[in-house]
Amino acid sequence: METTLRGVGVSHGVAIGEVRHMGTAVLEPPAKQIPAEDAEREQGRARQAVDAVAADLTARGNLAGGEAQAVLEAQAMMAQDPELMADVDRRIAVGSTAERAVYDAFAAYRELLAGAGEYLAGRVADLDDVRNRIVARLLGVPMPGVPDSDQPYVLVARDLAPADTALLDPSLVLGFVTEEGGPTSHSAILARALGVPAVVALPGAGELAEGTVVAVDGSTGDVFVNPSEEKKEQLSAAAAERKAALAASTGPGVTADGHKVPLLANVGGPADVAAAVEAGAEGVGLFRTEFLFLDDSKKAPSEEKQVEAYRQVLEAFPEGRVVVRVLDAGADKPLDFLTPADEPNPALGVRGLRTLLDHPEVLRTQLTALAKAAEGLPVHLEVMAPMVADRRDAKAFADACREAGLQAKFGAMVEIPSAALRARSILREVEFLSLGTNDLAQYTFAADRQVGAVSRLQDPWQPALLDLVALSAEAAKAEGKSCGVCGEAASDPLLACVLTGLGVTSLSMGSASIPYVRATLAKYTLAQCERAAAAARAADSAEEARAAAQAVLSGE
Repeated sequence: METTLRGVGVSHGVAIGEVRHMGTAVLEPPAKQIPAEDAEREQGRARQAVDAVAADLTARGNLAGGEAQAVLEAQAMMAQDPELMADVDRRIAVGSTAERAVYDAFAAYRELLAGAGEYLAGRVADLDDVRNRIVARLLGVPMPGVPDSDQPYVLVARDLAPADTALLDPSLVLGFVTEEGGPTSHSAILARALGVPAVVALPGAGELAEGTVVAVDGSTGDVFVNPSEEKKEQLSAAAAERKAALAASTGPGVTADGHKVPLLANVGGPADVAAAVEAGAEGVGLFRTEFLFLDDSKKAPSEEKQVEAYRQVLEAFPEGRVVVRVLDAGADKPLDFLTPADEPNPALGVRGLRTLLDHPEVLRTQLTALAKAAEGLPVHLEVMAPMVADRRDAKAFADACREAGLQAKFGAMVEIPSAALRARSILREVEFLSLGTNDLAQYTFAADRQVGAVSRLQDPWQPALLDLVALSAEAAKAEGKSCGVCGEAASDPLLACVLTGLGVTSLSMGSASIPYVRATLAKYTLAQCERAAAAARAADSAEEARAAAQAVLSGE
């Protein structure tokens, strides 16, 4: 009998296939005492397993490239954390086996993360994955991971670790469904990059029986269990129609009546450039520079290394616009040489621009490297600061850009509600705004973007979030400046129309989403987008906002 489950759709497309569950490692090794003379050997086993897992994660990152590489390298650093290893050694010294010491040390660290504020609590899934991999290696059991199958299937898991998501084979994994996660979790972002249909935060996903046929609609978040032949045909026809619309849609982003909305790509480094160019991106709306700094958490990359990486991205978009976000360190992206280790709530502490203003030499080197990378290139370089709270922040960043001799536009990211509320004030110091809707939602609703239990508050359709977008766009228009969106909200084709109606001047997203957004925008006029935006803002919930916008655009 056909039943319908509803989660959060995070990656477009339809997948129909049999359920296969993610394999898991033995989670808890037996507790037994070892004689004192075995302690040194066990400590060696533990270090060997940790180094092997870290190397495997790094290798997976190198294979995957792009955003996945940064995520996996961060996990490798987590595996080799010196404090964790010291704790493992201590536990072995008092009689634990290597595997039990790793399990218990990670459990203690897990409690610290879980209690260190919601932002860091979101790293618990990544930590669990690292622990399971080390313990599995020590016990000699299969690694947790994607099941072996020579037939295509729909992957179901409690959550997907970045190490698994990064190397999914789209020819075998038709789509995936997770019980946890949110629309801006690592798994969701990587799914969009892979172009694999995905639904997250689906209650009861783990109870789906192995081999059950499901149909996954990554656009709506619907998962149809034991779908009828009629339902399969209906979904397949809708998917084919969408695919045809994508193939027919080329060129720059524009509404049906000719209103231009540049469609830009979010990239994590040179490895992401080819996909952005292939998707027809008109430039880069968010160049995350963190990937360079994750190679070595002990020190910043040299100016020369930065120049080389930045130039590769800038060269790919002659005459195009490239918006670079300076280093966004802190919270879930700690760096030993920059971020304090003892903050009670890192997400609300020294992160983003605050970190850079505390370490002006790091900011100066990055800005100088960007200036040198852009020399002689016909590119429209724009540089923006993360976590700008007020005009004082904006001025400090603009002054630093000028002091570095940077010939570019200077901008501010709107990720804190105060920045949206005082956008006109901030725009007196900088030349553009870029809305990071992921963090803006997180801080507006006090809802961590990695925690599935609060995913409804991370929904970018929340009317309160749309209000803040409108405030920012209206301020930019009044000041004669631009206001783009570079958060994951821009990757939703329907929401892209609403954002356009709110007055947003450009949209930046993962490259895989660009064709969907381009095709959808081309179907509607600016006036229709404005009416849809007004209807969405008049709603009282995310679900009502989406339905109201859909009703306007479908002419109901």
